[in-house]
Amino acid sequence: MYTEKVMEHFNHPRNVGEIENPSGIGTVGNAKCGDIMRMYLDIDESGVIQDVKFKTFGCGAAVATSSMATELIKGKTVQEALRVTNKAVLEALDGLPAQKVHCSLLAEEAIHAALWDYAEKKGIIIEGLVKPKSDIHEGEVEEEA
Repeated sequence: MYTEKVMEHFNHPRNVGEIENPSGIGTVGNAKCGDIMRMYLDIDESGVIQDVKFKTFGCGAAVATSSMATELIKGKTVQEALRVTNKAVLEALDGLPAQKVHCSLLAEEAIHAALWDYAEKKGIIIEGLVKPKSDIHEGEVEEEA
């Protein structure tokens, strides 16, 4: 059912935790499945992601996609991170079962939510970034329409 890479990232997730005083933090969730992802970014003055951490409440696929997403953006510029899509996360994990593809979408949205927070804190506009729809705040899960 799950690929070897998915199981590896689930059993041994990379970059788990929090960053104190992050440059950007994004929290996204899916009310239907109960998955919640929070991503923390440490971005230097040149716009390179020096560190990234995540905390995920959810299934194994949610943990694996969060872990892989952090691996894909660490050391990248803000613009490079913005181009990491759910498809890139899926490909890096060698795929997910159809009913778990939404987890890769959450990973992409978590990256965008954290980048949005970073841009707001810095008072900048990141070309191509739109405010994530599922950005949620501490303690609340947005209902899907």
